[in-house]
Amino acid sequence: MKTFPWLLCVLALTACHGPAQPPAEPVAPSPPAPEATAPVPPATPAESSPATTPAAGDLSGVLARFHWRLAEATDGRGQKLAALFAGDPPLQLDFANGRVSVDHLCNRMSGSYTLAGDKLALGRMASTLMACTDAAKNAQEQAASELLAGEFALSLDAAAPSLLLTRRDGTTLRFAGEETAQSRYGAAETVFLEVAPQTKPCPHPLVKDKQCLQVREVRYDAQGLRQGTPGEWQPFYEDIEGYTHQDGVRNVLRVKRYTRPNPPADASAHVYVLDLVVETEQVR
Repeated sequence: MKTFPWLLCVLALTACHGPAQPPAEPVAPSPPAPEATAPVPPATPAESSPATTPAAGDLSGVLARFHWRLAEATDGRGQKLAALFAGDPPLQLDFANGRVSVDHLCNRMSGSYTLAGDKLALGRMASTLMACTDAAKNAQEQAASELLAGEFALSLDAAAPSLLLTRRDGTTLRFAGEETAQSRYGAAETVFLEVAPQTKPCPHPLVKDKQCLQVREVRYDAQGLRQGTPGEWQPFYEDIEGYTHQDGVRNVLRVKRYTRPNPPADASAHVYVLDLVVETEQVR
């Protein structure tokens, strides 16, 4: 059994979407966490996107509006870079505040980026250090680490949306964009949810034999110390975008909770998006 305190995990970010809502919210609202407890900066606010590649001054804002998921990858001879495609969801880039993160690998990678005209330069990536037992995912991570560095020619169609990155050696990467929750819903509040190691059956009017996460809200002070005693475990009927639960693993998650305007009758009033894995523990 091993626990990693969240304040020691700033350099080890992990990456480890919602069905119908039951009559009551499973987790009571809480005030946003103080800025001092948020090592990862919030996403860049949404900006309007034109139908073609925007001017350089607008490019960062448009990049930040979307999750960019790898759709095609070929080398200079036009051969598919098969190692980059290992499982679902596909490799994903997210841009915010001069940083780019690479998700849906065994580990999460992140680094700086700069834009100059139609050129995108990716700085050296840092990575978390979780062991990966899947050979294909290991190969994917190695290929991504070697490929996502240096300078690329950038072509962006914000209307599609699609992003094309091309290296001097002819390697091309095409990404499809999916609008982020912040771009869709605006501001969010930050909450910390402890997720129990095992899911449990939970009644649902539309989903037979539904299994729900068991969660309880936890609070931290400005120094990152837990405050109070967590309440009872509650069934959590929502999905948490960016989080995949593994049975037998307890996690504390920092999540962004967005309010969905005018939700339909079969949808939750809230959307939850993973921001950071604060603690993780294998429970046997």
